[in-house]
Amino acid sequence: MTTSLITGATAGIGAAFAERLAADGHDLVLVARDGKRLEEAAARLRQVRGREVEVLVADLATEEGITAVERRLADAARPVDVLVNNAGFGNRGAFLDVPLADELTMLKVHVEAVLRLTTAALPGMRERRRGWVVNVASVAAFFPRGTYGATKAWVVGFTQGVARDLVGSGVRLMALCPGFTRTEFHERAGMGTSNIPGWMWLSVDQVVREALRDLARGRTLSVPGLRYRAVVGLGRLVPQGMLGGASSRAGRQYRTD
Repeated sequence: MTTSLITGATAGIGAAFAERLAADGHDLVLVARDGKRLEEAAARLRQVRGREVEVLVADLATEEGITAVERRLADAARPVDVLVNNAGFGNRGAFLDVPLADELTMLKVHVEAVLRLTTAALPGMRERRRGWVVNVASVAAFFPRGTYGATKAWVVGFTQGVARDLVGSGVRLMALCPGFTRTEFHERAGMGTSNIPGWMWLSVDQVVREALRDLARGRTLSVPGLRYRAVVGLGRLVPQGMLGGASSRAGRQYRTD
């Protein structure tokens, strides 16, 4: 039986991964900070999808939270075949407007947790010669702007580098880079989105559908949506200085309504 562990599993892209993987016959380990929401999500998936669903309350901004998930991933008696590192958040404001403590928390969740959880999962996967790791990044990885974009660029580089190291092992790794997606992400960060055109938005179902398609094809990078693939392709042709200026202006245009 295939078991998938998903962080940030109670909402948005994480919840969509849980729904899709359960529908595909996977048992689940759902990880998030909010125990009540975890139990509600697990109960629904058990009832609707008939899968075994385990919950693990863990805050990946803390040492205790990361360690708890590491232990679960390394448990050889209950192997995890698919890891989705989805947990993450955004900070509103330009660099120096955001408290340093919040920036360090972002590094903990987006970088340290991804590194440690991937490292915990891979030995067992390699030994069994099968497994998938999806590390959720962002199209922001390709457009320089502050700590958020830098952490997501790290996720992309890390994931693709490890994927190369594991070629032929039976284990696949992929960085997922969605654009604007209809989730709780912007609301939680205090970012208004009323000035973002409707055509720029993706649904969580589309993001997950295209991610799993690209993973099955052996790709190490997935950018859902033709419009975002075009944007990323164009971004690779434009000088970095121009990208930085455009990205900063776009960031300042976020509304807070």
